[in-house]
Amino acid sequence: MIEISGLAKSFAISRGQKVSDSEKQDVRYSKDAFHSVRNVSFHCGAGEVLGLLGPNGAGKTTTLRILSTALQPDAGSVMIDGADVLKKPVQARKKIGFLSSNTGLYGRLTALENVAYFGRLHGMSEVALKQRIDELFTLLNMHDFANRRADAMSTGMKQKTAIARAVVHSPAVVILDEPTTGLDIMTTQTVLDFIQSLKQQGTPVIFSTHHLDEVSSLCDRVVVIDKGISAFADSLDAFKALSPGGDLRQSFLAVIQKEQN
Repeated sequence: MIEISGLAKSFAISRGQKVSDSEKQDVRYSKDAFHSVRNVSFHCGAGEVLGLLGPNGAGKTTTLRILSTALQPDAGSVMIDGADVLKKPVQARKKIGFLSSNTGLYGRLTALENVAYFGRLHGMSEVALKQRIDELFTLLNMHDFANRRADAMSTGMKQKTAIARAVVHSPAVVILDEPTTGLDIMTTQTVLDFIQSLKQQGTPVIFSTHHLDEVSSLCDRVVVIDKGISAFADSLDAFKALSPGGDLRQSFLAVIQKEQN
């Protein structure tokens, strides 16, 4: 279980930085700061998949970076199985698998070497690491390029490697920032199948996406972030109920338009 309550994060506006007229109309801008995340709360239980939705620039990535401990919030709390992530970030990272929007692989290392390196950083034994890598490479169809260097991989290969690296230590919670962006149909399906396997294992998964078909097929819960707040946080069924025909696109628009009024 991961529980997020009242997250807030602002970034200082540097002296001399120009703010456009349209930006001045954004409630997140103050005189000297941009309040990227203002008030975000939600939870995701064991075996649940939570889809994080929102317009570009809504605060989704900032929220996920806070959950991963990459950013320290100005306010709020993040709890994993009752443990305070923000007070003990080093210990918390052992429980979190985080895939950022940038794969950040080491170009000269192979897929196998990239994943193994991070497994060793997490203190895994060589026997456990070998078994885990074989399991992940099978689930993600990676054996064919296991010994290919990252700088010679396709986009899909890099993304699969980054996902394997993020979960090699069998984390308690998995956080994925737009994991299928830029992938072909076959690779996308492999990634979605892998998320489904995490769900079946009872691992909470939080992932941001712009693809509502992924939300429909995978998610138990939905959170919509708009202008730095969680404008909706409830079950998929409750989200569908926001539109007469259960159309997710119309439900999404209903949430956004409500916030704008």
